[in-house]
Formats: sequence, C-alpha cells, structure tokens
Amino acid sequence: MKLAVVGGGSTYTPELIDGFARLRETLPVEELTLIDPAADRLELIGALARRIFARQGHPGRVVTTGDLDAGVADADAVLLQLRVGGQAARQQDETWPLECGCVGQETTGAGGLAKALRTVPVVLDIAERVRGAAPHAWIIDFTNPVGIVTRALLKAGHRAVGLCNVAIGFQRKFAALLDVAPADVHLDHVGLNHLTWELGVRLGGPHGEDVLPKLLAEHGDAVATDLKLPRPLLERLGVVPSYYLRYYYAHDEVVRELREKPSRAAEVAAMERELLALYADPALDTKPELLAKRGGAFYSEAAVALASSLLRGTGDVQVVNAFNNGTLPFLPDDAVIETQATVGADGVTPLPVPALDPLYAGLVADVTAYEDLALDAALRGGRERVFRALLAHPLIGQYAYAETLTDQLIAHNREHLAWA
Repeated sequence: MKLAVVGGGSTYTPELIDGFARLRETLPVEELTLIDPAADRLELIGALARRIFARQGHPGRVVTTGDLDAGVADADAVLLQLRVGGQAARQQDETWPLECGCVGQETTGAGGLAKALRTVPVVLDIAERVRGAAPHAWIIDFTNPVGIVTRALLKAGHRAVGLCNVAIGFQRKFAALLDVAPADVHLDHVGLNHLTWELGVRLGGPHGEDVLPKLLAEHGDAVATDLKLPRPLLERLGVVPSYYLRYYYAHDEVVRELREKPSRAAEVAAMERELLALYADPALDTKPELLAKRGGAFYSEAAVALASSLLRGTGDVQVVNAFNNGTLPFLPDDAVIETQATVGADGVTPLPVPALDPLYAGLVADVTAYEDLALDAALRGGRERVFRALLAHPLIGQYAYAETLTDQLIAHNREHLAWA
C-alpha cells in the first residue's frame, strides 16, 4: 500500500508519521511518499519520519520528493495538507478583517474566503494530476477551508473525502470526562465544516444511550471552559457547539480579544521555528511534546482510520465531509456537510440525522449559501463574486464592510489570484 502526502514538509507531518507507525496493523503502509517543493524542510521532515518508523519497528519505506507527479504515481491514497501562501498569508487573513471590526480567522469570515480563493485552484490542479498518475487513488483533504475545498473536489468528479479533527477531538475529551474508552463514544455530529454541533453523545455505538445530558450536568464547567462559552448558554442549547461557533455566538467579544493579543499565525510561526530546530536533532526519533500545541490534535488517528476504511472497505462509521445527498433536506444535494457516515471501498454514505432545530438549521443554510458563492468566486474569480460572497457571510453581511473587505482581500492576495 502506498500513501502520498502533499505538503509533506509541514510541521504537522510528524504527527501523521507517528500515527502511521503506531497504527500499522490498521493501515499497513509499505511506502509513504512526502511531497513538498521546500526541499530543505522536506529532507528534515523525511529524516525524522524514517527515525520514527525505525524506532517503532515499522518496515515501511519513506520517500521524499518535490516532484508531484512522480510522488503520487500509483498511490492508493493521497492526503492533502497544504497552505498556499504559508504562515505569511495566514497572518494577513487574521489581521486585515479586524480593521472593519470583523473576525480575523483563517477558515471563516473574510480570512476564510481569502484562503479558499488561494487554495481551491491549486488543489484542483493537484487533483487532476493525481487522476492522471493514480486514477484509483482516494484523495483525503485536510486542507482548510475543508468544506469548500472538498466541495470543489467532489463537483469536479474526484474520489475525495474531507477530514477535520474537531469530531475526534470532542470524542477524546468526552471519553476522558466520562472515564470510558474513546472507541465507546459515538457523536451525533452534524453541520458544516467548522460549523457543527454535538446533538448527542452515545455510548457503545451510533444507537447507544445518549449521555449528553449527563455530560453537561456533571462536566458542564469543563466543557464550557474549553469552548470559552458560558455554561448557562450550553445548558439552554442542550447541545455542544464546536469552538468555531464562538465566532458567531460571541463575535464582538472575540474581535476585542483578537485585537489585544498576537495573532495565532504569529504564535504558530514562532512554534514552527522551534519545531524545525527540534526536528533537526539527529537523536530525535519521536514526535516532540511541543507538536501538540501546534494544532491538529488526533489528526493522525482520524487520517489512519479514514484511509483504512476507504482502502480496506471496512464499512465502519466515521465523521467526514461529503455530499449532503438529502441528509439535511433543507440543503442542496451537492452541499458538503460534516456528519457521521458509513465509510467503505465505494466511498461514504452519510447516516440519517434528526431534524435540526431552526436555531442551527438557519445558520447552516446561510453559511451553505456563502460557501456556494465562495466556491464560485474561487473557480471564476472577479471582484463582484468576491463581494457577493462576503455580503452573504453571516459574520459580515453589511454592504459597506463587504466593499472594504473585498478591496483588502484582493490587495493582500493579488499574487495568488490569477484574475486579479
């Protein structure tokens, strides 16, 4: 079995390598190819990957290359984890929207649109080259904004599934609070990527006992603290929103916080410099503890489980990003939702979900409309399409803000926009 990682020079990659090494019985990788144009960084990560494999007794071969076509050739699965423009572009995404009093964040709002516009054309080009070099390969997309990128891939006919670590993060946290094994926790997880709610927390399987009321009653303070939302709000909702909902439920509070502290991009850039120095140590043969602060917790476990299910046809249930296909009846079939699905060799089939409360369904519908307009802008370009997407976004919505943000987005991203 051959896996290829596009963006293999990312500081995330050792997390992924560690998962491949530990979970080799679940996903027996014979060749792992790391692909990245940054040769020095790629060799650093590749050397560490080989040491991690050796320490854990993994027999697989680690290959590094800057040649995309050669790297993905004959792969069984290709994982996408790229960041067009790097941390410098992320720094911009997180700062210029604040000038209008709007959230500055790399996956939602104006910053998220900027990332989508930079990313979608690049990902589609990669996917076409994968289709030529490895026509039967599955594409697993971890590249943000996952919902929009996955929708672009699926609408272009690619064998693709989107993956996010929010659900597995909740699963692990809830398991620890309930003192049970993570495998015993199943989530009624539904919504869009970075716009989801846990409607139920079930023990033993998708149809097991719902212990969400017990979780909130006994551990509401811990959950609320983790989300930076007040416990009374969670009790009124009766569900657990993802932490991205704080951008909607506490928008002005978040904007004040973001204006008063260094950006997350600046924090991550400093962390990456420290990580790369650690990775250069020839004695290091495990992922360093600092990597846990980088983000993407449990990414490796989720990626291994998804790849294994797709390639081995296990038919188990996982949280993925896939076409709606009637799961949420108020959305188009070709909207991409994030929910539990059966995963097998033929792809993914979302499981039925209960009717969404209008409190959540309305926001999901609004953001889906924005994502439709965002994808149109990413595919066809043009100032007016960018403006329409920004005007539609619930975190923006006012025409004066949309006008200003459109000009700023184009100015800050001109080198990445072929039409600008």
